[in-house]
Amino acid sequence: MNPKSATNNIIPVIVVLSIILLLWYVAAVFMNMAWEKDQYERADNQQYTLVDLVSGTMKQERPVLPAPHQVAQEVYKTTVEKKITSKRSLIYHSGITLSSALLGFGLGTLLGILLAIAIVYNRALNKSFMPWVIASQTIPILAIAPMVIVVLNAIGIQGLLPKAFISMYLSFFPVVVGMVKGLNAPEVSHRDLMKTYNASAAQTFWKLRLPSSLPYLFTSMKIAVAIAMVGAIVAELPTGAVAGLGARLLAGSYYGQTIQIWSALVMASILAALLVMFIGLVGKLVNRRMGLSSHA
Repeated sequence: MNPKSATNNIIPVIVVLSIILLLWYVAAVFMNMAWEKDQYERADNQQYTLVDLVSGTMKQERPVLPAPHQVAQEVYKTTVEKKITSKRSLIYHSGITLSSALLGFGLGTLLGILLAIAIVYNRALNKSFMPWVIASQTIPILAIAPMVIVVLNAIGIQGLLPKAFISMYLSFFPVVVGMVKGLNAPEVSHRDLMKTYNASAAQTFWKLRLPSSLPYLFTSMKIAVAIAMVGAIVAELPTGAVAGLGARLLAGSYYGQTIQIWSALVMASILAALLVMFIGLVGKLVNRRMGLSSHA
């Protein structure tokens, strides 16, 4: 990669992150200011300045909105300073959530590919089943997750699988849409050429449709893997889980530990970003190997 090009790509990211951090700090000051003023008034201390108030908002134990440095410190303490096997380690909790998210993502990707193939090769399914696939995503996941988990527990399915099913439910949809578009991507002239060569439907699929769909598949997988993380976290909320990032969110909300809540959210965001980057890297390597252009 050209160093100048890499610099041009990094600078906008740094600028955007700087703006976000600045706005975050400003919001933290305003949202935590009321509590800080109340503390001075309760102590009957009117000898405070704006600097005192702003300084106080940056170091509250249970702020309404924690400052970025407080969240960063909490993430550091719960990752670097804690053993991985500790129940207070974010790495430990992240591993539990990540395992169910990846399993759900794998199942969702497989289901999405199979459904897309069926929809493309069967007009009846395309007209009858595709609307149901779209309609399935209109149901709020917070409403359906408890029902799915209760039903699965009733038939003896517990632990990792119920959470993975929620992730699968969310992640299969973008794969279906992306694969349907990808499998239909070859031009009509190319498909007619395959017929001219007397190629079977299977040969057309393996030699033409599937290779053409790969850029679309990897693009949709990047969306699906991020959604799978959301599904895994949401699935942990109605079960009263004691481990996982969802459990950290629950514990933080029970005891008013907003810094803990935000650290879990930041960790989830980091994991999702790393997974998306990994899928994108694999997609680029595969597309380059096959001489295809990326649609990411």
